[in-house]
Amino acid sequence: MTQTSEAPAVVRQPPKPGRGRVHRAWFVAAVTFVTIIGAAAFRSVPGLLIDPLHDEFGWSRGTIGAAVSLNLALYGLTAPFAAALMDRFGIRRVVAVALTVIALGSGLTVWMTAAWQLMLCWGLLVGLGSGSMALAFAATVTNRWFTERRGLVSGILTAASASGQLIFLPLLSWIVERYEWRPAAVTVALAALAVVPFVWLLLHDHPADIGQKPYGAEEFVPKPEPVRGAARRAVSVLLSAARTGPFWLLAGTFAICGASTNGLIQTHFVPAAHDHGMPITAAASLLAVIGVFDVAGTIASGWFTDRFDARRLLAVYYSLRGVSLMFLPLLLVTPSVQPPMIFFIVFYGLDWVATVPPTLALCREQYGEDSAIVFGWVLASHQVGAALVAFLGGVARDTFGSYDVVWYASGALCAAAALMALVIRRRDGQAVAATA
Repeated sequence: MTQTSEAPAVVRQPPKPGRGRVHRAWFVAAVTFVTIIGAAAFRSVPGLLIDPLHDEFGWSRGTIGAAVSLNLALYGLTAPFAAALMDRFGIRRVVAVALTVIALGSGLTVWMTAAWQLMLCWGLLVGLGSGSMALAFAATVTNRWFTERRGLVSGILTAASASGQLIFLPLLSWIVERYEWRPAAVTVALAALAVVPFVWLLLHDHPADIGQKPYGAEEFVPKPEPVRGAARRAVSVLLSAARTGPFWLLAGTFAICGASTNGLIQTHFVPAAHDHGMPITAAASLLAVIGVFDVAGTIASGWFTDRFDARRLLAVYYSLRGVSLMFLPLLLVTPSVQPPMIFFIVFYGLDWVATVPPTLALCREQYGEDSAIVFGWVLASHQVGAALVAFLGGVARDTFGSYDVVWYASGALCAAAALMALVIRRRDGQAVAATA
């Protein structure tokens, strides 16, 4: 009887990157950085359209503001569903579609003739598209591609989100002022389409797609199976997280973060400074400086998050922010830009969204694989807080004739956020992410 033997199966091991080569995760992070900057810049245009659209079409500022509000709300509420869709269809597909939707929404405004078309284009389409590339996108990329330096990477990507809008705002406002609003809308559409090829070619969904381990991982991580029922999962994760105390503490502190940054300083700093005689251009330039220093502050916060207790970092950040807001009324009494005001702007820029890396780290510690979706819901609370203070700040100005009560109230809210951060309980057996 003749014996036959089968050749043993060959098990292919994932290739190891050569010494000295840059890990592919950093290229993915770079593409993500550029994409998030663009998403933030796209959201900055609707506010610039208020006066031009009012002058051309006669629409009330309330009507135009409603489209802007819809855009802001969808930016926050889309994030958790986008994170779930990325688990189902992949990062690359979701981001490419989101960029296309933004280009469509922005481009169609050139031909609009009615207010409902503004709601559809800038409110719905651009809101949904930019929300799909919000901070939950950054959380998904960080979780999949990095096991080390997660705090640093999340800080870098957060800086892109916060700074894109502030940095690109002067450029887009110059286009609107020099060439009217339609070229600005076309610029946004072309910029969104220009990013799509880079996303499709370089933004891989998972390290396993190219046979690599996540950055800093000891073992190869296989790509998980697609998760079906994206919307249902986003809601179920919310319902599950909502039964835990840390979720409400994180959502509450992040709502105060949005209230004291996007809702307060970004919305009301320029008119408050103008109330005291400061030229609008000077006040707007100070906001741009905040965006520049935000990059350094958020990256540094990510570095700290890799090494220190995230709860204590949040307490420090919110405490310092609250103290600075208490001093702001004293700095606004003169129309000129004095050294104390410059110090405030630099400090506030460093602290602008330094809260994001430790908040993301706490979401990761508390909720594991669901952390990106949970963070998406926490981000939604950030936008709700921003929207409320943007509205209530204007009401306070109309009622009291100044913004002083707004600064003091926001400072008190920041003190409350610092206390809330300290009472977040650590998960049993879990350590704060500190893998330097």
